[in-house]
Amino acid sequence: MLFLLPPGEPVLQLAMLYGSPWGIAAPWSRIRMEESIPAAEAARERRLVWVGSSEEMALNYPRLALVVPDHTVAASPIIVGDAVLGTVCLLWPSSHSTHLRREESEVLDTFCRQAGLVLQRGAKSGDPLLPGIRPVLLEPVRLRTPDRAEALAAYDFAVRLPGAVSLDLEGRITFLNDTAADLLGAPAVDLLDACPWERLQWLGDPTFEDRFRDTVISRRPTHFTARRSPDLRLSFQLYPDDTGVSVHIVPFRTASSAGTEQPVRSLAEPPEATTIYHLMHLAASLTETVRVEDVADKVGDQLLPAFGAAGLALMTADDGRLRVVGHQGYSAAFMARFDGESLAAGSPPARALTSHRPLFFTSFAEFKRAYPDAVRYGDRDAWAFLPLLICGRPVGILVLSYDQARHFPPTERNLLVSVAGLIAQALDRARLYDAKDNLARTLQNGLLPHRLPDVPGLRTAARYLPAGHGMDVGGDFYDLIRCGPASAAAAIGDVQGHNVQAAALMGQLRTAVHTQAMAGMRPDELLARTNQVMYDFDSGLFASCLYVHLDLAGGSARLATAGHLPPLLRHPDRRTEILELPAGPLLGVTADAEYSTVEIPLPPGTTIALYTDGLVEVPGADINRAIVSLADRFARARDDDLEALIDTLLHHGLRSVPRTDDIAMLLIHTAT
Repeated sequence: MLFLLPPGEPVLQLAMLYGSPWGIAAPWSRIRMEESIPAAEAARERRLVWVGSSEEMALNYPRLALVVPDHTVAASPIIVGDAVLGTVCLLWPSSHSTHLRREESEVLDTFCRQAGLVLQRGAKSGDPLLPGIRPVLLEPVRLRTPDRAEALAAYDFAVRLPGAVSLDLEGRITFLNDTAADLLGAPAVDLLDACPWERLQWLGDPTFEDRFRDTVISRRPTHFTARRSPDLRLSFQLYPDDTGVSVHIVPFRTASSAGTEQPVRSLAEPPEATTIYHLMHLAASLTETVRVEDVADKVGDQLLPAFGAAGLALMTADDGRLRVVGHQGYSAAFMARFDGESLAAGSPPARALTSHRPLFFTSFAEFKRAYPDAVRYGDRDAWAFLPLLICGRPVGILVLSYDQARHFPPTERNLLVSVAGLIAQALDRARLYDAKDNLARTLQNGLLPHRLPDVPGLRTAARYLPAGHGMDVGGDFYDLIRCGPASAAAAIGDVQGHNVQAAALMGQLRTAVHTQAMAGMRPDELLARTNQVMYDFDSGLFASCLYVHLDLAGGSARLATAGHLPPLLRHPDRRTEILELPAGPLLGVTADAEYSTVEIPLPPGTTIALYTDGLVEVPGADINRAIVSLADRFARARDDDLEALIDTLLHHGLRSVPRTDDIAMLLIHTAT
């Protein structure tokens, strides 16, 4: 599988696929960067990820283990310069060695380098490889093409073999001999290019499709039996490879128990194995969702391929109104007309939610008879309105629509209702999380300065960026304090932790620094007293802090640090250096900590950059190299506007993969 990482979007998208049908790979078409999946981990950490055993798979990647339990996996990032362009992911059956062989690792490295160059050239030439709705399915590679004599001999062998059938990776019949057609009970012309379970009622039970999927994934032979009639059972032996599955059918007859025919199951009744596979994947995925947005994305990515729907809308019920929280297969303008609709309006989604009963419409004519004012989107011709309930309490509504009329047999209706229950629980948890997180972020934003004060002789710019999905609020802060007519102070810091406690402590720390700066304390004395305050709080948390006092009249700056990252100093000639300061201990570690003050010249035209570790820290990467890279970008930047300059530096830090920590940054420029 080849995944690409579009610029600015933290989602790996499946672009190319080999050796697996789309129906099996569909759950992995979009992988968010924060997910616990080898492909995402490889991109995040910029390293090869190797999963060498089923035990390791189950322990570290339980969701993946549910669907590919007996596999080894290698995922390697495609990197050009400092940018991650995507990931290549290879799967082997569990018979593979528990270690990645050296020659395999070398081939993988070579592919990633060459693929990176190809992707880079395509992007520069205006012809980038863009993932479509479905990935490019690569044709199976044959080691060699048989000559005519070999091909005829193979054909003769297949014709003579009783019950020979060949399936492609999608399960479609590409060849069957006359004996196989007779055993299956249908003319060969009706079976070619179709999946057996779609054409044969007696194979309506999901066993065949389920075993086919298992053997395609595991690459191991399997077998099962099926009853065609009361006195005829067929044994199916499946042999897979990269191109498809060979099936050998052997009959054996049994006497019927009472001389009467057993009822034949309807083809439409049992759920398809692929549908069950998608739903199992959805159930596992929902356990990892955090926000309402995450739930909406997972539901859309999984349910549309599972049930063949063309459109999906997910709405919550708030204060007697419907709120659209996610949709796929609809335009934003179309969905806007339903956002905020009253539950008393009597529309299909409102009716389904208030009555606590699902609504199914098999065609637009049926929909129009029930709701004469119904609005049709495009050529949609069937709908399912599924209330999301928890112990009778309405949470929201899920709407699925289809391009063709659909019968919705009882088994499928029951499945959809069950899925709605899973989604309701995930959505309810996500709403609680969002409410808590919004409260925490409101608290944090209230504790940060709404605007920086105007200081004659200084130009400033600041940014605060919260962490990505799945993270709580953090304790990063910055401040600029006007201390006198020709002096000012700046501070930046990071309180340990990602929760409301960290945000509250950040507010107290910033207040302590601000108050003592106004009193004119030296940087070393200020940090020592602030440390005593932190220690007395006895919160169990620590904090880093960098304090800078600016003497604009004297053209100098005095700095002290409590375990914070070094500031960057860009001279008027754009020469940039990393200011390595004597590092005092973190605030709150010990009561009697001591700090040192360093004084530097600060001529007009000098720019100081203060930042927190979220800008330069990436798991598995050297933070010192990241700081050097940031300093180099600072030196090369030609932005005269400070707001544009800070955006340039932030973009440099965020250019490859999304960060897992908050970012605070403050630029200070002495006017010429």
